[in-house]
Amino acid sequence: MARVHVNIPAHTHFEASIPVRITDLNYGAHLGNDALLSILHEARLQLLKHFGYSEMDLGGASLIMADVAISYKGESFYGDMLTIRMAFDDLNKYGFDISYQVLNQDGKEVARAKTGMLCFNYKARKLMSLPDEVKAKIETKA
Repeated sequence: MARVHVNIPAHTHFEASIPVRITDLNYGAHLGNDALLSILHEARLQLLKHFGYSEMDLGGASLIMADVAISYKGESFYGDMLTIRMAFDDLNKYGFDISYQVLNQDGKEVARAKTGMLCFNYKARKLMSLPDEVKAKIETKA
């Protein structure tokens, strides 16, 4: 069976630190896959806030997730402090990818992930172009 491969760009736009909570554990007593996706969501919100945006206001657009890929590299446990290194990548007419490299407090890689984010108009229920202001800001910080 082919495995998911997530490339991590050489550049990083932002790092977030997020602890693993007791409620993030699964029956194997390690970080659950559903909890990791929630942690990535929190990290993404911090990244957007760092740039002055939110998921509902990205320079006049909103964001919707088109896809997600996660490649697990190791376990994480209660009390771990995760560092999530994020980068915008593959900017296009309608959005971009965000890559995530998740490390524990010892620098051990826990996971790699990518989310495909598209600009969306929730009132019209349709895609919209990535605002030029956002594209310029992302490219300048790369």
